[in-house]
Amino acid sequence: MTAYQIDGQPGKPWLMFSNSLGTDMSMWDAQVAFFKDDFHILRYDTRGHGGSPALAGPTTLATLGQDVLSLLDQLEIERVHFCGLSMGGAIAQWLGIHLPQRLDKLVIANSAPRIGTPQGWQERAAQVRAAGLNGVADGAASRWFTPAFIAHEPQRVVALVAALRNADAPGYANCCDALAGADLRAEISQIAAATLLIAGASDPVTTVADATAMLAHIQGSALVTLEASHISNIEAEAAFNKALRKFLLN
Repeated sequence: MTAYQIDGQPGKPWLMFSNSLGTDMSMWDAQVAFFKDDFHILRYDTRGHGGSPALAGPTTLATLGQDVLSLLDQLEIERVHFCGLSMGGAIAQWLGIHLPQRLDKLVIANSAPRIGTPQGWQERAAQVRAAGLNGVADGAASRWFTPAFIAHEPQRVVALVAALRNADAPGYANCCDALAGADLRAEISQIAAATLLIAGASDPVTTVADATAMLAHIQGSALVTLEASHISNIEAEAAFNKALRKFLLN
């Protein structure tokens, strides 16, 4: 069963959040607090993360997308605004391509149609299956945040890295498998939902160039670049919320 939490105002439009690799639904705490008066908010843990169990067998991006559909059906929710970051942004793209009838507006943050390389994800999955998440966690802060944010918010960074270190290693590795096989570059032009792309100016994982390429292929999309690295909704919380609010409520 997919772990989820509902907040906000019943009767308001649904806003759904999807977490990045190695985090859980708590990464959206600040957004829930900011938007709770304007939306009925649904956030969930991607399988293998937080309270959602991992698959015993292979995991694909389609599997992760179908999990969203199953949750919406379970909760009898017809349509949502959907916001995903990194891996969640890949899920957002898959939904935009395959399930447009369940979407209102789409937000793809710090993501790309192909994140990294298949070999890189396969190697990371093998590393995690063999040795756990310590090695991945050791380098997470520098992938996720700028040096300035790490210095200014050390307790928040330490807590996020500790949560990754203690996460479900098989579940993490399975999602690496999903990202290894995910390449939506030939399909993203099919996305018809109104789409906001959010990029981090200092993001080494999914770059501004990745977002600019998506902008050229998703008709009518818009791009906002924030002064942040990869987990921009935490590092640039106020600017992220402002951009999201402007897009969703205008």
